Amino acid sequence: MKPSNLLVILSDQHSPRVAGCYGHPIVKTPNLDRLAALGTRFTSAYTNCPICVPARASFATGRYVHQIRFWDNAIAYDGSVPSWGHRLIAQGHRVTSIGKLHYVGADPARDGFHEEIIPMHIADGVGDLSGLIRDEVIVRTGARKLGPEAGPGESEYTEYDRNIASEACKWLEETAPKHRDKPWVLYVGFVCPHPPFIAPEKFFRLYDEKTIAMPDRYAAAERPHHPYLDALARGRPYDEGFTGPDMVRRTIAAYFGLVSFLDDNVGKLLAALERAGLTSSTRVLYGSDHGENLGTRGLWQKSTLFEESAGIPMILAGPDVPQGRSVGTPVTLVDAFPTILQAVGARAAAEDRDLPGASLIDIANGALRERSAFSEYHASASICGSFMIRRGRYKYIHYIGFEPMLFDLEADPCERRDLASDRVCRPVLEEYERELRRLLDPEAVDRQARADQARYLERFGGKAAILKLGSFTHTPPPGVKTTLHPVEADRGA
Repeated sequence: MKPSNLLVILSDQHSPRVAGCYGHPIVKTPNLDRLAALGTRFTSAYTNCPICVPARASFATGRYVHQIRFWDNAIAYDGSVPSWGHRLIAQGHRVTSIGKLHYVGADPARDGFHEEIIPMHIADGVGDLSGLIRDEVIVRTGARKLGPEAGPGESEYTEYDRNIASEACKWLEETAPKHRDKPWVLYVGFVCPHPPFIAPEKFFRLYDEKTIAMPDRYAAAERPHHPYLDALARGRPYDEGFTGPDMVRRTIAAYFGLVSFLDDNVGKLLAALERAGLTSSTRVLYGSDHGENLGTRGLWQKSTLFEESAGIPMILAGPDVPQGRSVGTPVTLVDAFPTILQAVGARAAAEDRDLPGASLIDIANGALRERSAFSEYHASASICGSFMIRRGRYKYIHYIGFEPMLFDLEADPCERRDLASDRVCRPVLEEYERELRRLLDPEAVDRQARADQARYLERFGGKAAILKLGSFTHTPPPGVKTTLHPVEADRGA
């Protein structure tokens, strides 16, 4: 396989179900659709953790969250575990980052880049400290703003993404042609469609909010109940801010608009590649750090291991990548590390031999059809560690101290029927739990996460000090001040 340049595009909070090429009936994503037609679309792609910071640490290092112990949105990637960027730089490849990374802070050499252009990292260098509190449910009052603020308009994120696209196009047209000795990698991190769900007017108006369908199982009587889900809904009361179906539909329309806005920015990058004459010598990898529940089951944002939240879009195109192909083999963000190395012709180090991922280029060409996807969550509003195994038609979700879940995604792609208590499915449940325990000791991992988080809390004055400080709804882009909201005691049982 001939090495080539690689453009990596990572968005934030893009549900795989909200894109034309993934089968959505009304969402307009012409540029992602075109990229999928020119390459391979992975239909069973997952994050390794459904929240920003840990997911991006796994993406950087090619390792699972429990292996690297960047657990949440405060304990962030700090360069202590080698990234694919470190490997490439050591072998003479140019590696540039533009946009959101969500690491500890801007330090290109430490983070695995030659340069970080307008980078976004964890807020104030400390991140989401309130998310470290897991011995009780803490209610984030700012979550109630999600629905009321949604609609048409501009936000600090849409402005930031425009700047990211501009800088990336400039780099592709002016800087990339200077690096012809070895293939380069340009990483571009967009923030949209992450909340706030405020979409530029042009893109919001692509959708008639009055005709948008309500989320699946949104009605209170239809929502599933499980201790983990109930605690998550109380700690992140997004749905409490909604005043009725009209606001729900407007919020979904705004999310659709942000996805189309993201797609437009992706199109600008692809056009810049073409103008620079680099299309035939550059592979393109598109993905997202995690998905978005978007009201399904009454849940918003991420933090669950359902398909909407743990699933992500993943598209690869360029030389040696089959065109117009859909591949159902499970893949995850850790597969990016070997993919990036293979794409540019770099060598893995000896210590990379135990990496859990595999090259998406190989998988697109038919390798490893039978494999599992793994994801885990130990962050904000979680009363326990949760772990997912997806293999074949089944998905198994393990909750520490609580009943598991089991779904047949072939017969029930919307995960409406939990089979964990079905006696007929007991052998499947036990088989998948054994697979999980071969990978890790879930109880030990849960204890390790809590111990690390407790130590981190003490570094910042302990729980009482963090509760007094409050929490924020989203990380501000460069140059924007962090806005904190009060937290309150949980009113639930």
